[in-house]
Amino acid sequence: MAAPMRAASVSMAAAEMAAMLGANRAGRVRRNTDSGFSLLEVVMSMVVLTVGLVSLLGVFGLAMASTQTSQQDMIAKQLANEALESIVTARNTSQITWSQIQNIANGGIFVNGMNPIYLAGADGIVGTADDAAAGEQTLTDPGPDGIFGTADDVQIPLTDFQRSILISPVYDAQGNLVSTLRGVNISVQYATPQTHLPKTYVLTSFVSQYR
Repeated sequence: MAAPMRAASVSMAAAEMAAMLGANRAGRVRRNTDSGFSLLEVVMSMVVLTVGLVSLLGVFGLAMASTQTSQQDMIAKQLANEALESIVTARNTSQITWSQIQNIANGGIFVNGMNPIYLAGADGIVGTADDAAAGEQTLTDPGPDGIFGTADDVQIPLTDFQRSILISPVYDAQGNLVSTLRGVNISVQYATPQTHLPKTYVLTSFVSQYR
């Protein structure tokens, strides 16, 4: 009789011990849950947040720089197209002969190398020797009202721009000269407030002897 009672007492004691251990474990879990973030976790979060903010600021700065240089980029593109259109118009109106559509070094009328942006001279063709006498070209901005020809128009000087017109012969796949076709490479070099190095816009095209 005593043995079963001792066994029962041992079982009850084991049950009470298990209950106490379970209660202690639950208490520890609750205490761990309510303890908050550790210092290491806070530091890591700050590092991740800082990296994200620095990256965002870099993208923002790049966008601002691109916006501020967009006007110079647009002007460079316009100046290159102006030179190409001048060559094509002179050819279409028979104002110059086919042999004249070359650089001066090759017997043509177009000056070599980088030159300031001048108005078209007496011949009306951009990039020829008589342009210097016509003076430097300027662009007109419509001003705050957005209307050309009003008192608030702004004249934009092109002193920071230079342009070169390179006209070269064209050869076919066998290396034979194509006498009725010439390559035209127009480069506009200009400075921007954001960089000390000049930027260059290049327009490459072809001009045919025939329309």
